[in-house]
Amino acid sequence: MVARSSRLTKRQPIERALGVRFGNEELYVWAFTHRSYAYENGGLPTNERLEFLGDAVLGLVVTDIIYRAFPNLPEGQLAKLRAATVNMNVLADVARELGVGAAVRLGRGEELSGGRDKSSILADTLEAILGAVYLDKGLARAAALVRRLFEGRVMEAAGRGAALDYKTSLQELAASSLGGMPSYAIEEEGPDHAKRFTATVSVGGSAYGTGRGRSKKEAEQHAAQEAFESLVAERMVTGTGDSGEAEVLPATAQPPPAVDAAANGQGGGPGGRAGSEPGVHPADGPATG
Repeated sequence: MVARSSRLTKRQPIERALGVRFGNEELYVWAFTHRSYAYENGGLPTNERLEFLGDAVLGLVVTDIIYRAFPNLPEGQLAKLRAATVNMNVLADVARELGVGAAVRLGRGEELSGGRDKSSILADTLEAILGAVYLDKGLARAAALVRRLFEGRVMEAAGRGAALDYKTSLQELAASSLGGMPSYAIEEEGPDHAKRFTATVSVGGSAYGTGRGRSKKEAEQHAAQEAFESLVAERMVTGTGDSGEAEVLPATAQPPPAVDAAANGQGGGPGGRAGSEPGVHPADGPATG
């Protein structure tokens, strides 16, 4: 009885943040059970199957948002936009905002090594939560939750234009305007459970950007972002051409005439936002039990 009361007390903050009250307590417990806890407690079910399911739900709904909001974007740019929105770092940031770290059940080793703030654990747990919501409440409720958590991030990523995936965009820009490919030098510091990485990106022996992060990939993305934005400012990168690669104009050249955002379907107006067609498109808003 005491254990159940303790679980319910811990559930309340995360359920308020999600806007979902789980009707199936077993699903809730399952969603927050990391494999380290399961293995240390006699081989309990882990959240990995729910993670698999939640990944599919997340991918479907985010793809639906992107497909409807940007009807004129080619497949390659749609894929870049989805990758910029559905990745470990973004999922981990969402999980931190919801307070997922405080609710996840970890084994002693992960607990001592800072597992409650590890991006990989947070991202995986968030996907497991989405899988659990889908099973407990159905697709409409799960889709509404995904939209509330991710639609704004999709639009923010779209506003970055060509630089949805900074490493890829920098690679395209470097090949077209610098005649070389980026290379990354990594430095690390801190204890094993709290490593911090610093990446420096160079092209042709010249450094163009530096970034820091909890992982090598995160540090490289931040370094690529700094380099790409610096080159954009210097070389007037105007967007992407038909090939999907960044177009670069010299500083003395005149940029092409602006294309109205509503005309090309990339704006955020009523004609460009999700919801103009039938499909996976439930009404948004806080969920109730």
